[in-house]
Amino acid sequence: MKTEKLKLGIVVLVLFLAAIGPNLFPIAQAGIASLSKMAVDYLIPSIVLILLLLIVIHLLKFSLLKRQILTGIVAGIIGTVGLEIFRIIGFRIGWMPGDLPKLMGVLLLDQFALGPNTTSNIAGWAYHFWNGAAFGIIFSLLIGRGKLWKGALYGFLIGIGFMLSPVVKSLGVGAFGFQFKDGYQFFIVVSVAHIAFGVVLGWLVYNMNNGVPNIITRLKNVY
Repeated sequence: MKTEKLKLGIVVLVLFLAAIGPNLFPIAQAGIASLSKMAVDYLIPSIVLILLLLIVIHLLKFSLLKRQILTGIVAGIIGTVGLEIFRIIGFRIGWMPGDLPKLMGVLLLDQFALGPNTTSNIAGWAYHFWNGAAFGIIFSLLIGRGKLWKGALYGFLIGIGFMLSPVVKSLGVGAFGFQFKDGYQFFIVVSVAHIAFGVVLGWLVYNMNNGVPNIITRLKNVY
């Protein structure tokens, strides 16, 4: 019982730490704090702590939990590649108002007035892919093995959250991007891209998380 409580405690802590990164960009776009400062205060420490927890999990020989977290990271990164295929196409054909990874980069390095360069682009893309990994960790820990449709739904809900966030409002396209061009292009690109992320994530997690418990099972084991 003590071991299960410890595992559950680690899961909750990792979920909290993983949720930090994806929320910083919307917070910054809401004007609450600068992304560059939050990256130093919250983003980097959260990533370091997750890596340290992975070491602790390895030393404690919680092999299923370690695999669950690593699966989420890998699946989230690969899922982001799937997302980017559709996002880049949408951007190239003019159905997206801006290149968000580049925007993330200039905000991360606090050089909005100077514009993007190679260094800021690397920073922006790294942050973008970390957000994908973070969403992957959250999905893997909550769902366990799951089903493909759960991944698709998860990705779609992330997209809906994005289209209602301060990021979209700061781009001047309104909620769901309905004020951009004919009112449907932005919504289609974001929805399809995030569903693609979820499908890839869900498929990989399903195939890599065989025998791994979800959060409900862990709660039942404790209580």
